[in-house]
Amino acid sequence: MSTPQQDADARAEDTRPRGSPRPSEQAPADDGDATPSDGPAAGSSRERELEDRWRRSAADLDNLRKRAIRDIDRERMSERIRVNAAWLPVLDNLELALSHADDPDHPLVRGILAIRDQAVDILNRQGFPPVDEVGVPFDPQLHQVVAVVENPDVPPGAVAAVRRPGYGHGERQLRPAMVAVSKRAG
Repeated sequence: MSTPQQDADARAEDTRPRGSPRPSEQAPADDGDATPSDGPAAGSSRERELEDRWRRSAADLDNLRKRAIRDIDRERMSERIRVNAAWLPVLDNLELALSHADDPDHPLVRGILAIRDQAVDILNRQGFPPVDEVGVPFDPQLHQVVAVVENPDVPPGAVAAVRRPGYGHGERQLRPAMVAVSKRAG
């Protein structure tokens, strides 16, 4: 009679494929037609086949696990983008309120500015930095042209003004920046 611990150890050491019988449960081999050379060779061939099937199953399981991790990561990123993008209209309205402010030192304006800066900082920490630089070359991955202007201070083909900031880069982009691009004079 074995102890419960011995039974658990025996189950843990059992590496046979799920559903296959234990060696003690297998039917006895029919040795009637077997030749002496069939015995060990046939057994080792069967063992190799079972081991090969076990290895393939383990590899399939590992590939499934890796694919599931990739899918989960992709879904998490998609959800992060969706949630962060939902806050952009609020940030735009804060920018709009600040653009209508007459006195930048008024306490209410300073409060709105602090809230806007905090929101931009949160987006930046979430991996969506602002795209609002003037004078940089136009990049169709980061910028959306809404106007073309003459600006002698900015080289042609560069961002002359940012009408609405964008957030993020590449696959992690919430939206492109709406910009005015400079053109050659004349």
